[in-house]
Amino acid sequence: MAARSFKTPKKSCDDKNCPFHGELPVRGRVLEGSVVSAKMDKTVVVRRDYLHYVSKYKRYERRHGHIPAHNPPCLEVKEGDHVKIAECRPLSKTVSFVVVEKAGEP
Repeated sequence: MAARSFKTPKKSCDDKNCPFHGELPVRGRVLEGSVVSAKMDKTVVVRRDYLHYVSKYKRYERRHGHIPAHNPPCLEVKEGDHVKIAECRPLSKTVSFVVVEKAGEP
């Protein structure tokens, strides 16, 4: 079960790496972003936009990062969705986050 209080999806699944219906514990950071790619099997790529301060010019610049995250079948996340992802144990070489909630429109 998810350690924090996230909205439980109405649909159920039999994925062992689902934080709601499987055995995957979440820990650490919870981030928000939008899904830019959902072409992999049970994995999505989430884009996070943030501001970085440049002290020389005393201004902020926009930056972004791509984070691969596990997509449980019960959430049915697709490209363009705004999602919350939570840190978990490493599931593969690149995936250490799992989608826990659809956060609505961007």
